[in-house]
Amino acid sequence: MPPVPKPSARPRPSAQQAESLRRSRRDRASETAQDYVEAIADLAAAHGEARLVDLARRLGVTHVTVNRTLSRLQQAGFVNTKPYRAIFLTDSGRKLAAECKRRHETVAAFLRSLGVSEKAAELDAEGMEHHVSPETLAAFEKQLARG
Repeated sequence: MPPVPKPSARPRPSAQQAESLRRSRRDRASETAQDYVEAIADLAAAHGEARLVDLARRLGVTHVTVNRTLSRLQQAGFVNTKPYRAIFLTDSGRKLAAECKRRHETVAAFLRSLGVSEKAAELDAEGMEHHVSPETLAAFEKQLARG
């Protein structure tokens, strides 16, 4: 195991720390929406539709959790739902799903380029994709383009 870096002698300025914590909270809040729209898009592509039961199974959550989250996603303008019908992404939802897929694929490809196994890269990318800044994602893409 590599040595743990020693803490900096100087504490981070409180404004910097506050911004970091704000960003972290904002990122966590949007993770669920991103996971749902990405799963809905994948299910629709694979099966022609996304059903609540399939979404619950795919995400490993209860039907109640899916219903509550879909209600929030509908209010946010990402999905259209009707009782006992399939779930459909709006234009905004499709755009977000495509963006999430691109982020995931970029992070996974970058990790694989470092020698990380396919399985670990996919698992790690699932968590990392939500927290990588546009600047870092662009750097990953630039590095991948170099070959």
